[in-house]
Amino acid sequence: MVGYKSQFGPKLRPSPHVAGIPLTALRSPAVAAGAFGGVALLAVLFIGEGIPRVQRDVLQNIPVIGSYWDPERRKIPASDNPF
Repeated sequence: MVGYKSQFGPKLRPSPHVAGIPLTALRSPAVAAGAFGGVALLAVLFIGEGIPRVQRDVLQNIPVIGSYWDPERRKIPASDNPF
């Protein structure tokens, strides 16, 4: 049962929240966490670039620069092989 509601009272609406914390308060930490995650992903790809499985499964599938890791393109001539 809804009681009397004055037309001059405040117009309250529930705000969206996660575990009691409003979404506006979560926006800035979420952006910072996304930035750190992006940098961490680039660091992992930079460190793992020499691993053939990473080259084949991940780096060759990047649309514009994927051909850089093509094994035919990166083949070392026999004259440059020290062994």
